[in-house]
Amino acid sequence: MKKILVTVLAFSMALALAACGGQGQDSSGSVSSNATASAASGEAVGSSSTTPDLSGQSLLIYCGAGMQQPFQEIADAFQKETGCQMNVTYANAAQIQTQITESKEGDFFIAGSADEVKPVKEDVSGSVDLVKHIPVLAVAKGNPKGITGISDLGKSDVVTVIGDPESTPIGKIAKKIFSDFGVSDTVTLGATTTTAPQLATVVGLGEADAAIIWKENCNADGVEICETKDLDSYVKTVPAARLSFSTNSAAADAFSTFLGSDAANQIWTAYGYELAV
Repeated sequence: MKKILVTVLAFSMALALAACGGQGQDSSGSVSSNATASAASGEAVGSSSTTPDLSGQSLLIYCGAGMQQPFQEIADAFQKETGCQMNVTYANAAQIQTQITESKEGDFFIAGSADEVKPVKEDVSGSVDLVKHIPVLAVAKGNPKGITGISDLGKSDVVTVIGDPESTPIGKIAKKIFSDFGVSDTVTLGATTTTAPQLATVVGLGEADAAIIWKENCNADGVEICETKDLDSYVKTVPAARLSFSTNSAAADAFSTFLGSDAANQIWTAYGYELAV
């Protein structure tokens, strides 16, 4: 791939700081957050006689940064219903894999695709598919370059951005798509980003003409989805992988159940995700 810029470090750092807001950031670049607010819809998850009281207990969960908004609402809702303290670390897949391998602690890994669980499979006791992860071809609003599909990304006047193939699922997918469509040597790659949500922002700001991005992240101003079937065969699923060194079985069991509830499903679908089943 032709490259006019390998990474946009300053831009990515600025975006990361803006996304983190008041959240803490560890030395690996990941963002840690304690669940606090109820779902954005304003509808609290109702308690019932079967709701477990998990006050004083806690869960440590790793989640891909691109899913931070919906998953934080799910974590908030579970904490509100049960009293369980939800400690969620958001980062790219490579960072999370390293943390799991080195720390040997945590309860769940919510990954961008099943492929991202494979490097830590020895630390996983089970996995359940939650929602579909659908890649799309995002273009600048109005599609001024007239892009109709992946082949057009090989044109000399089209600048494309992708996620870092070494650390993000969407970046790995983009690299495979370029290879499958025979444009790896002709794509003009303007930048790579460390998280999926940054891609739409880059296109929306006019820094690039197109990006391969997850459907739910294509919500920035100045961006639209190119209607093409080129990416239909690259759809993935988001799994909830339960880590084998989880020590709080009661809370982990309750959260596993909650992940399959209507309340959790409604949050996912509100953000544009499609349920896996």
